[in-house]
Amino acid sequence: MNITAIYPGTFDPITNGHLDLIHRASRLYQHVIVAVAVSRGKQPLFSLEERVALIREVVTEFSNVSVIGFDTLLVECAKQHQASVIIRGLRAVSDFEYEFQLAGMNRRLSPNIETVFLTPAEQYEFISSSMIREIAQLNGDVSSFVPDLVKQRLTEKFSEE
Repeated sequence: MNITAIYPGTFDPITNGHLDLIHRASRLYQHVIVAVAVSRGKQPLFSLEERVALIREVVTEFSNVSVIGFDTLLVECAKQHQASVIIRGLRAVSDFEYEFQLAGMNRRLSPNIETVFLTPAEQYEFISSSMIREIAQLNGDVSSFVPDLVKQRLTEKFSEE
């Protein structure tokens, strides 16, 4: 069976934890779409176009992964791209309640799309994009948390300020 999964997020920036989940999903599904959300409620460091381009550069090793930006309800984006599975990452128990509510709402909006939870490898459980941004802004070393290209772009962004 040819199953397409969609992995949504703001990815501001993409981390090694995100890449770990993309790798895991790419082994489970024929096609994985990394769907980068506009994120109106947040003030992203990188624009949507920058995030999409950056992710495209760091996922080139995965032949069955594509990257898109989206500005709609996730279930509508999934339908548009014929995705029948939504991938969500769980780092800690604290993520579960919110993700459980989100999965229930998405199921209510589109009963034919399943949500699958994946956990990152233990070395990535504590990584979050907001922590990475804060460390980088304060000139901390983020090299073990993000790909080299992301580290470079973070350095460039914060040197512009």
